[in-house]
Amino acid sequence: MTITKSTLIAAAVLAVLAGTAGAQQTQLTPPPERITDEAIHADLSGYEATQLRIKALNDGGRPVRDYHLSKAQCWLDVSFHEYTRNDRSAFPQEALTESEKLIVGMEQGVSPLPTDTPLVNGAARLREDLWKRLGAIHGTPGFTCAQQAVACGEVELVHAGNEFNQQQWRHAKPYIQIAEDMVSDAEALSRQCGAVPAAPAADAVLTANVLFEFDRDGRNDIRAYSLQSLARELARLREEGRTLQSVELVGHADRLQGRGYDYNQGLSERRARTVHEWLVENGVSADAIRYSFRGDTEQVQACDGVKPREALRECLIPNRRVEVRLHASGGTEAMPGR
Repeated sequence: MTITKSTLIAAAVLAVLAGTAGAQQTQLTPPPERITDEAIHADLSGYEATQLRIKALNDGGRPVRDYHLSKAQCWLDVSFHEYTRNDRSAFPQEALTESEKLIVGMEQGVSPLPTDTPLVNGAARLREDLWKRLGAIHGTPGFTCAQQAVACGEVELVHAGNEFNQQQWRHAKPYIQIAEDMVSDAEALSRQCGAVPAAPAADAVLTANVLFEFDRDGRNDIRAYSLQSLARELARLREEGRTLQSVELVGHADRLQGRGYDYNQGLSERRARTVHEWLVENGVSADAIRYSFRGDTEQVQACDGVKPREALRECLIPNRRVEVRLHASGGTEAMPGR
């Protein structure tokens, strides 16, 4: 095996983190012993001490929106959130440990710090499409302005994956919604980063997913929050001073083929048509819209092992979607943040 310079650097970073984290790691009281006021007070003191370390890093000049400071904060937040909800799994401890690893690295001046996002406590990797959209922002000029939203979006996806493992989709979906909003915010912040009003803007593509109830394709069968997300992306175009050039719709169905492949193809087409009608009613030119449909051939969430059937249907809702891609021009040029 060839050992590259980047491999050696990564190994050195991990070695520093491993060597320093252990001595400063906060250990929460084991769940079976978390029954006295003293134990809970000790844990809360540990959270407070970790928060003060993040504050000290900010006081020392590291910006709040910095990727690693934001990620440390978001790991701490999700750990504390689940601790207060009496999560008896390893998630609160492992999320807190991830926060402290980053804190130690920043305190020790380690560079570069890692940008991976571990699936702590064996969290399921949900919504690969959201992971890819966040990953696409890393390394771009606009990342400077989007760091906080990217970092916290990644952590919330892990949070959702943990909830999915423990209590299935019903408990995961609020955190998926948070992650979706953060992805949209990150993309908008990236586009607007260091905007120079006098300069022409590069074309942009805004995305949203409109979700449908099981085996349904009508206007009243759309999940309201997903339609609100589409409306918000249209509003972003106006806020950024962009002109909508075209809209691409791609209809999908989930993998439950009770009525067969051909039925799911037709179902995905009808869903695309429904979104087409909504866009026209909301001021988008019909000539600017084109659509296609894929049936159940492109699943973004597997939900393997989910039972009973109603829970499976709910889990598969990200697959019952119409992908909306808004192609726009104009606005302001995205330049490196200043």
